[in-house]
Amino acid sequence: MIYCVEDDAGIRELVVYTLQNTGLEAKGFADGAALAAALRTHRPQLILLDIMLPGEDGIAILRRLRAAEETRQIPVILLTAKNTEYDKVVGLDSGADDYVAKPFGMMELVARIRAVLRRAQHEPPEETARPLVAGEICVDERAHTVYVGDKEVQLTLKEYQLLCLLMKKRGAVLTRDVLLESIWGYGNESETRTVDVHIRTLRQKLGPGGALIETVRGVGYRMGDHA
Repeated sequence: MIYCVEDDAGIRELVVYTLQNTGLEAKGFADGAALAAALRTHRPQLILLDIMLPGEDGIAILRRLRAAEETRQIPVILLTAKNTEYDKVVGLDSGADDYVAKPFGMMELVARIRAVLRRAQHEPPEETARPLVAGEICVDERAHTVYVGDKEVQLTLKEYQLLCLLMKKRGAVLTRDVLLESIWGYGNESETRTVDVHIRTLRQKLGPGGALIETVRGVGYRMGDHA
């Protein structure tokens, strides 16, 4: 089941109709209050969330979803008329799995949804995940915690996913396109700036440990052995 939160009835009905006709179950909601009521009885596979909503906006709703244990793992794709790099980074930093700007094609939206769902299905079960260690950095995938030495570091969802991927592929050079495809579900040369912004903030939050994330100029990034 996919939930679509969109205050424009025409867009909401079109999205729900398209999803249902491509083999996906879907329900529409006009605002965050209606979504919250639905979440109390059913957890969807994915949420399509408009940013410009009456009352509580989409970013606030997204942050609330990510803060709650029962909803933090639900994939979320933001739908919005805003299309600047700053708006994208704010949305992705708040925990969105993808970002689709209006106006968008229905088939593109369906493709993005399927990509996010495939990625979510391929994530290892939490009970089988083992701690990842690089230098003083330690990531516990079961508890979703990151420590540098004895200090816990708070990361956004995308920063956390980037760190995990770099640590799992330690020593390998990961291009920006590979990181976009692996973390956001699509590769697009015009979006590679998003990767650079997230790597920069990740390094800052990790402090001295951030130096382990090496820049391979003109290629991408890798997790090294020494700072």
